[in-house]
Amino acid sequence: MPAAFEGRRVVLTGASKGIGKAAALAFAAAGADVAICARGGEALRAAAGEIAATGRSVHGAQCDVGDSAALQRFIDEAAAALGGIDVLVNNASAFGGADTDEDWLQLVQVDLLGASRASRAAQPYLARSAGSIVHVSSTAAYRPYARLPAYGAIKAALNHYATSQAMMLAPQRIRVNVVAPGATEHAGGLWERRRKSDPGLYESTRGRIPFGRFGRPEDVAAAILFLASDAAGWITGQTLVVDGGQSLSR
Repeated sequence: MPAAFEGRRVVLTGASKGIGKAAALAFAAAGADVAICARGGEALRAAAGEIAATGRSVHGAQCDVGDSAALQRFIDEAAAALGGIDVLVNNASAFGGADTDEDWLQLVQVDLLGASRASRAAQPYLARSAGSIVHVSSTAAYRPYARLPAYGAIKAALNHYATSQAMMLAPQRIRVNVVAPGATEHAGGLWERRRKSDPGLYESTRGRIPFGRFGRPEDVAAAILFLASDAAGWITGQTLVVDGGQSLSR
């Protein structure tokens, strides 16, 4: 049975494409009103249009999650537009993550501080409805990642922060969980680009996934909806890996 979110108010960061967009559409299809943000205006408007086509209310705003003032403004405006917040999904990511100061700082600002700031901004609204926070992390947090060392390290920090956050917010009946996707392919995304630019890496990665295919954004969206739903009402401080068994392969 699909998770029911009739009348719920859901806010998602980084939701103009890929996993964020798939989750926003899934929440809307399940009856939720949705607010989304992203940096790029064109993709944001297109995603908002798709969500509106489901018949649910949608609020879209351009926002750099690494900008604390802009993020606070987005959360407050989203709450005003939706009439509150029941679910926050922190999906925005700077990705990248080479071993340079610039990449480390960008990932800290967006992936780690962005998730923390958005959560703190949304906390007063979530407390009114015993709401839920879902962070989108990565299986890169669990093993050495030589190509993107900063990305894996920051996602590991996000996972740990979520467990502390779950303890801190439990008295307010706010649940906090994490979804950790493996290699996920979508239009315009990293693995679609790798398929064209580095087919050897693409095929070797796919070969390590027991189910023989890359994940789809909808696979991850289903896990996000589960953790945000009443069906997961006794689950907090947990990380759900969504990778088709990729992490079982060495």
